[in-house]
Amino acid sequence: MQNFAAYIRNVPDFPVKGIQFKDITTLLKDGELFAQVIDQMYDPFRHEDFDKISAVEARGFILGGALSYKLNLGFVPIRKPGKLPAEILAEEYDLEYGKDSIEVHQDGIRKGDRVLLVDDLLATGGTAVAACKLIERLGGKIIGISFLIELTELKGREKLDNYKVNSLITYPF
Repeated sequence: MQNFAAYIRNVPDFPVKGIQFKDITTLLKDGELFAQVIDQMYDPFRHEDFDKISAVEARGFILGGALSYKLNLGFVPIRKPGKLPAEILAEEYDLEYGKDSIEVHQDGIRKGDRVLLVDDLLATGGTAVAACKLIERLGGKIIGISFLIELTELKGREKLDNYKVNSLITYPF
């Protein structure tokens, strides 16, 4: 398996002091590596039957859109508030200091749809849990969740213990 972590740029103190931002653009700019990432994000779920790919903005859209195209499946975007033009369903989640929310179109997922959720990063798990709740509130079933990067010290996976979760890169190593 390719060492994708070697292609991730660490940007200290971005967007605020103390954060070690994991920049995936250094990986995505290489077409062959990008294709390998998409293949490996899908691989643990290749024997599953699903109807839709859903992803959380913004970097999750890059990965989820590519995977949706590869599998010829519909793509359902989950966005920050105020970005979707039709009727939405919203889910609030806790941040370290405060709250945030994400939204999905009410007609994006139908009852019984089997969904693979994709995002670039698993940190505390708040966004992923909120995305799962949105999909399930619409009647969808989460078949799995695929991340490019997981920050294990933040224990986000523990909040997702009811789901099949895959991460290609984990920090710390």
